[in-house]
Formats: sequence, C-alpha cells, structure tokens
Amino acid sequence: MIERSGDWQMAVEAESNRAVQAGLPADEAIAADARALSQQLKAMRERLFPPAARKTLRSFTSGEAAKLIGVSDGYLRQLSLAGEGPQPETGTAGRRSYSLADINAVRRHLADQAIAKKNDAKARSYVKWRDPARGEHLQVISVTNFKGGSGKTTSSVHLAQYLALAGHRVLAVDLDPQASLSALFGYQPELDLDGNDTLFGAIRYDSSDRPLKEIIRKTYFDGLDLVPGNLELQEFEHATPQALANRQNGTEAGPLFFARVQQALASVADDYDVVVLDCPPQLGYLTLSALCASTSVVVTVHPQMLDVASMNQFLFMTSDLLSVVREAGGELNFDFLRYLVTRFEPNDGPQTQIVGFMRSLFGDRVLTSAMVKSTSIADAGLTKQTLYEVGRENFTRATYDRALESLNAVNSEIEALIHTAWGR
Repeated sequence: MIERSGDWQMAVEAESNRAVQAGLPADEAIAADARALSQQLKAMRERLFPPAARKTLRSFTSGEAAKLIGVSDGYLRQLSLAGEGPQPETGTAGRRSYSLADINAVRRHLADQAIAKKNDAKARSYVKWRDPARGEHLQVISVTNFKGGSGKTTSSVHLAQYLALAGHRVLAVDLDPQASLSALFGYQPELDLDGNDTLFGAIRYDSSDRPLKEIIRKTYFDGLDLVPGNLELQEFEHATPQALANRQNGTEAGPLFFARVQQALASVADDYDVVVLDCPPQLGYLTLSALCASTSVVVTVHPQMLDVASMNQFLFMTSDLLSVVREAGGELNFDFLRYLVTRFEPNDGPQTQIVGFMRSLFGDRVLTSAMVKSTSIADAGLTKQTLYEVGRENFTRATYDRALESLNAVNSEIEALIHTAWGR
C-alpha cells in the first residue's frame, strides 16, 4: 500500500514552495511542481516494485488456473502428475501455482490433443485465437466518452486483461495524453518514454514515423501487449489541421487523418485477436480516427443525470463528425455499439431510475451487466493495480467477490459479442 507518512507530502511540497517563495513565473512554478511530483512517483514505484521497478503478475492457484482453462482442478492435477504439458511450481504442502504463461501453455497442450482427436470445437474452446480463414476479423474496440470520470480507463484495462486471461491475444492502446492506462501497466510516461514511443509515432504525417510493431511493448500479462501514451499524443491534434491545409494545396500525401489509426493497426493485425483503444476524454481528431478504425464501440456512462446529459451531447457531436468522415470516404461499420453503466450503486434509487430510463430508450444496446462501484477497485488502484492483479486475500472477501463478479459479468458479455461478430 502507499506509505502515508508525512515524508512524501513534505518532499512534494518542498520544491513547489521554494518556487513560489522565489517569485518564479507561473509556468516555472508549475514545472517545479511537475518535477517534484514526478520524482516522488518514481520513488513510490521503486518501493512498490523492487528491485527493477517493474510490475509482475501474481501466480494463480491450481483452482484458479483450472477455472481459467475450463477444466476441473482434479483433471489439471492429473495432467501435472502425469507430466503432461508445462509443469507448475510446487510450494509448501505440494501446493501448485501457475503463471499466466503456464496457463496458456496448458491451453495449447490441450488444444493440440483435441486437434489430434479431430475435435476442432474443443480445441477452439481452449485456444480462442481468431481464425482469419473463417472470416474472423481483428476486433477493434473503442472505449469512449468525452466526459471525464466515466470509467473509460478502468473499463479498458479490465477488459483487456480479462480477454488476455481468457486466452485471447490482446493489444491495449493508450490514446489519452494523460496516460492513465500506461500508468496502470507500470509506466511513468515522462521517465519511461521517449519521442515516438506512442501511437503518434506510427500515425504522424512527417518522415519521422515508425512502424507500430517497433512501438508495441510486451507487458507482464502473457498475451497482452501495450502501446503506451503520453503528452506527445496531443501533437496529432495540432498537426492534423496543418496536414489538411497542405492537402488542399497539394503538398500532403498519404491517408487522411481518419484512416491513420486503422492503417497502423492493420500492420500488426496478424498478431492479435482484439485491440482495446482507451480513448481520450475529448472528441478530437485522434478520437475520430480511433472510431473510424473501430469494429465496435463501448460508451461508458456514470448513471447521474449530468453525465447522461453530457453523453447526449457527445452522441450528437459524434454523429455530426462521423457523417462528415463518411462523406469524405471513411468506412463506418460497427459490429456492435453498447452503453456500459459504470460506478453503479445498486442501492442508490436515483441511479437505478436512470439505468431503467436508459434501458427503456436504448434497449439491448445497454449492456445487461453494470460495473458496480467498489472500494476494492479503488484500493487496488492505490498501488497501480487492477482487480485481476491483486489477490483475494488482500481484501474483505465479500467486497472483493462482489466487485470481481461484476467485472467478469461485464467483460464476459463483451467477449460474447466479439464471438458473435466472428460467427461463433
């Protein structure tokens, strides 16, 4: 957990106070605050994730591994005793534990056995990779809304991790200059990223662009890769108007802005089943390009009247802007569009009424499951972790189980929509 001693606050305040007392201009005083906070965040990360200051994923018990794979704990134990497939680590009292890489290796072993028995359906239940030969296209899901605090990043990271735990090959893309998704994966943008280390490096208009494959980073989740974000992403908003002007006078070539994310993702499509785009809380060129690259969209909404009213304006603006994109030649074909209720408190009467109101308007476009507000998710976030990363033993079990059940219900519903889009 975060150390709550006064040392941390005192250290953060020190440089800031010195800057103010020195009578520095506002920009320099703010820069001093940023440097002080950055240094302390770095120190905190090094305390939380020693010695290399990098996150790792916990191991899973035999029961957890069996549930993820879709077999009984007894059957998984038999495989281990027979020496079939990867062997788990064995601790005290013979307790077996599996890394996510071990779990995926067991999946491949069982799939190979099923294929040998000509049971293709069984094999596909273990290894869920999409099959382009069957027409299963790359699923690109934008998680979006321009209202801050609607739960976009929380929804995005838990969806990406759930799909990876389920056996899909996933690419998470942080499109928010604030880089909260990247922080949850252990990156401190101003320290860990250089120029062209974000998606902007692959979609920029000048000759400094890089292949997306060079930008993608492996994470501590086997089967889950990341394109991190930082303030550099904001450059796309500034560069695009100039590129459009240059196109008018014939000095700009290449894809229009709305096709650039799609083109970048197409270059790595063979490596993934699902791409999850964590969009910024604004409806700019980057968000529009992300929507045009998407095969599906999840709109997060907090069930408060002001948030619903804000979403109404978001939908109007999105519709108007996408119609302009379509007239300019952009392709807009979504497999599904769903509204996800986030930070939901079931015992809150007004929230329940708003959810009912949304369901009456949008029908099954509102996901049946809602992401319940939980202290477990907030507490995990204190150490830059998600609920899929922390162990049950760290929380009140009833609270943890309730939050995990909510997350799994939401994400399994989205996974089912993905499989339906693939014709499974």
